[in-house]
Amino acid sequence: MSDLKWKVLSSHYIHKGPWATLRSDECEMPDGKIVPDYYVLEYPNWANAVALTHDNKIIMVSQYRHAAGIVSLEIPGGVVEAGEEPIEGMKRELLEETGYAFDSVELISTIYANPSTANNKTFCYLALGGKKVQEQNLDEHEQLIVHEYSIAEIKQLLLDNKIPQALHCTGLFYALMKLGELKG
Repeated sequence: MSDLKWKVLSSHYIHKGPWATLRSDECEMPDGKIVPDYYVLEYPNWANAVALTHDNKIIMVSQYRHAAGIVSLEIPGGVVEAGEEPIEGMKRELLEETGYAFDSVELISTIYANPSTANNKTFCYLALGGKKVQEQNLDEHEQLIVHEYSIAEIKQLLLDNKIPQALHCTGLFYALMKLGELKG
């Protein structure tokens, strides 16, 4: 596998922003071919969670996603802040977005949204034993509606293609496997 890795000869930034940065790399492939402009999107890492309440309901949130122009049904999550461990970021996001705290939070997958163009990871957790302990504490530009679904309802939502965010479908898949809810 290491013989497939490209060597970065130079890099320069085209745009630096708080949520996304665009970089151009000049690379050399293992066979010596030069790739003069390979564009890389730098994003902060993300964390999300399949979060189950104490009575086994899965917490989902609905929110508007401007780039796609849709209201999206998703698992809770968000950006891991600079200097923050992913698990701490996830616990913070769960509390802020849903008002729930959890008995246990376990990493179930680490995935890349699109490793061909973006460098960030998404850490997906399984959170169990959720109890509502406060009201939502949303960021300035967040408007979320919290929902609770049974595991059977989540499976049907997935079958009906009602959960459009690919990373969240992946997290649900890993969680349902971990919970023994999918046939192996």
